[in-house]
This record gives sequence, C-alpha cells and structure tokens, in this order.
Amino acid sequence: MTGPFVSLAAGPSAADALSSMGLTASTSGRGLTLSVPMQIALGLTLLTLLPAVIMCITPFLRIAIVLHFLRQALGTQTAPSNQVLIGLSLFLSLLIVQPIFSDIYTHAWQPLEKGQITAEQAVDQGSAPLRKFLVRFARDKDIRLFVEISHEPLPHNPSDISLRVLIPAYILSELKAGFQIGAVLFLPFLVIDMAVASVTLSIGMMQLPPAMISAPFKILLFVLVDGWNLVIGSLMKSFYQ
Repeated sequence: MTGPFVSLAAGPSAADALSSMGLTASTSGRGLTLSVPMQIALGLTLLTLLPAVIMCITPFLRIAIVLHFLRQALGTQTAPSNQVLIGLSLFLSLLIVQPIFSDIYTHAWQPLEKGQITAEQAVDQGSAPLRKFLVRFARDKDIRLFVEISHEPLPHNPSDISLRVLIPAYILSELKAGFQIGAVLFLPFLVIDMAVASVTLSIGMMQLPPAMISAPFKILLFVLVDGWNLVIGSLMKSFYQ
C-alpha cells in the first residue's frame, strides 16, 4: 500500500520508537522534548561529571597541588588531613570563580529560563566568561600542542579557541604552575633538613632519623613567618594578576 496509508502506518511506530527513548514530539512544531525520566537520567549523568569539572577547569587544581606539596615539605604526613586540604582548595576556588559563575548565570541561564534565547545561544554566551578565564592561564605552547593534536585550524584570537582545546591546555598549564610553586616551597625546608642531617651525622647521633628531628624546626619556622597567610595569599593573588 502506498500514499497516505503508509504515512499513517509509519506514524504510530515512529512515535512509539521515540517514546521508548524518552522523546516526545512537540505539538508546537518546535522539535522534540525530553520526558521527565530522561531529564532525570541526563541530570544524574551530568552530576557525575561535576567533580571532574570543578577539579580541572577551576583554580582547584593548582591550589590542591601546592597545598599537598606544602604538607610534604613540612613532613607532617597527614596533618592537615586530605579532607581539610580539599575543602580549603574548594572554597578558595569558589571564591575566585564566583564572578565567572555569576556572569554565566546572568547572561546564559536566566535568558534561557525566560525563553529569550535558545539552548545553543545559551551555551555560546555561557562559555564566553569561562573561555576568558581559561585563556588567561593557559600557555600558548600548550594551546598549540592541543591544536595540532586535534587538527584544528590555528585560532586568530582567543574567541576562536574551542573549549575542547582550551580545557586540556589549561589543565596542563595549571599542573606546571602547581609543580613550580611546590618546588619553590620545598627549598627552605630542604635547607633545614640538610642542616639537621649534617649536624646529627657530625655528632654521631644515629638513634633518631634526621627527618624526625628537623620536623619541629620546620613547623616552628612556618608558624613564625605566618606561612599559611603567605602561601594562601600568594596563591590567591596569582589568579588576580
């Protein structure tokens, strides 16, 4: 059978197939809409990616690396604990990126809720503040590396860089910055370790390891110079330059 009978027969089957996938045709002719269960499933899927987003495209990465290097340099093993360091890194990161999230909410989310722009326009407007932040700290060398890997054309200005290139370039740049700061933090404590080790060896005191003897001196030095204020202050200022 041909003609309208075919379309009538195919119509319900196509609708049933879409309905089984959680999609329903919009009566206004604007395309397909997601059912509530499908929206919940997609929302839960996106929530699983949220920790990776927070850790990788915010200052959390650099701050967490520096604080862990600092703990190793002090030789305090588990003090502060991982929970404390991660919590401190998280709240410091939120303090830095709060203006960026406010811009995204104002220029992308609110107009989308009001129906003033489409979802594609909301993504474009919301990615602009994030791209501006990432470009500030991503090195040109890292950007060129991922442009070559992805075989994308060379960007003429920062707005031409896609996020799939910019995000890994930012992560690589932050890893290098964190390790550089961590190496600098290690130097004064390494001097104390070397001095204590040379003194203990010269007097023949082998009962205690040098690291155990130098730990109180390193902690005392860190407290006397108000180390937490210096380290956190320098880290925060590095994102506002």
